Amino acid sequence: MANKKANPPLTPAVLHILLTLSTKERHGYGIMKQVEADSQGKVNMGPGTLYGSLGRMLEAGLIRESDKKMDPEMDDERRVYYTITGLGKKALALELQRYREVVAVAKQKRLSPGTLACGT
Repeated sequence: MANKKANPPLTPAVLHILLTLSTKERHGYGIMKQVEADSQGKVNMGPGTLYGSLGRMLEAGLIRESDKKMDPEMDDERRVYYTITGLGKKALALELQRYREVVAVAKQKRLSPGTLACGT
């Protein structure tokens, strides 16, 4: 039980950011665009949510600023790149396991979006 308290569930924004950073370093705008692409347009993360989450994630040690400072395509030295840390990878793995467990329970109960009635 102590393990679950030590690793609280991630917010949806943090989960999406960690998923995005799990494949490569990105800058803020790149993170926003990748989250939108990964979610097929269902998640549109604004700058307030993104940069607020990034700040909290930096403080928590889930991500860090990368040494990379320029996007060769954009040639903009002001862009800050972020990369996932070992702690961030562990948090992402734990969160994905939580999701797998929830899906397993739903399957066990034979639940699917089509079997759930709305408004009753």
